[in-house]
Amino acid sequence: MAMAVLLGAGPGLISQAAAAETSEIAPQTKASSEQIEKLIGTLRDSGVVSGADLLQRRSAFEKLMASTPGPARVQIRRVDANGVDGDLIWPARLHHPIGRRAILYLHGGGFYSGSLRTHANIAGSLAKAASADVLLVDYRLAPENRFPAQRDDAIAAYRWLLTSGYKAGNIVIAGESVGATLAIEVVLNQLRLSGPLPAAVVAMSPITDFAATGASPAANANSDPFMNKAELTLIHDAFARDRPAADPDISPFYGNVSGFPPLLIQVGAREALLDDTSRFADKVRQAGGNVSLEVWPGMIHQWQIFPFWLDDARKSNERVAQFAIAHFVDKPMQ
Repeated sequence: MAMAVLLGAGPGLISQAAAAETSEIAPQTKASSEQIEKLIGTLRDSGVVSGADLLQRRSAFEKLMASTPGPARVQIRRVDANGVDGDLIWPARLHHPIGRRAILYLHGGGFYSGSLRTHANIAGSLAKAASADVLLVDYRLAPENRFPAQRDDAIAAYRWLLTSGYKAGNIVIAGESVGATLAIEVVLNQLRLSGPLPAAVVAMSPITDFAATGASPAANANSDPFMNKAELTLIHDAFARDRPAADPDISPFYGNVSGFPPLLIQVGAREALLDDTSRFADKVRQAGGNVSLEVWPGMIHQWQIFPFWLDDARKSNERVAQFAIAHFVDKPMQ
């Protein structure tokens, strides 16, 4: 049992157990601070996270990400992953059609936005850095499709990898925001069924408690420009209005995490989700799990998907890739 917590300067709360661990991430640089403030302005101006019309938000996010660089030096093949559209992305230098190692990437976007295009860059970055195939899936979105559509599609994609030549020990499930929620829920489903577990899980800025019972939604209200309790309620109502926010099928914090595979969690120090994230890490650790919790100074929700604008996004993506490599049964050749 191990837990590494990487802390940096920044506002917000973190659990007592987490705070006692060793700091490894350096304080935020001036350049990083300037980059994140510019990103915040871009996101506000784009309309990605403003207004109650989720379809307008979705369109704004697609438009914004369409203006950003696509992945470079990768190959992409469209696949049908048990009825779920997906892109299988792999480094151009590697032989294909089927490799040995895979990352199932589940995109964020509040369950109402996000697509193969919006997350192609981070998926391509992880494919190259981890020398692995990345399956990026286009799961069904709310409000047109409600729970359990999103979770069912994520589970279907994981099972597609298992039946397509990848060993469970060579699969890592990763995602950011609600994609990280889905990554955790896939594992909780496998645990309930005693099914094959992935080698590891990466949860970037995960939503673990839609009931927002932690302290940071209020404590970080002024430092997190986008995520707050009202936003969590908006997302919950869009995809699972008829389910209690504390339902373990909705909020992983309330699930049984005994037997959870190695877990890397990244969260920004100014996120409203900081406390809920650290509490979830504590829960997995107390159940005997191996958890690495990284708290990134100055970072906001979902900063990891902007490696073309943020130095810290590129660094965090590299750490995700190294974590995956460390847990694949078959390591890539150096």
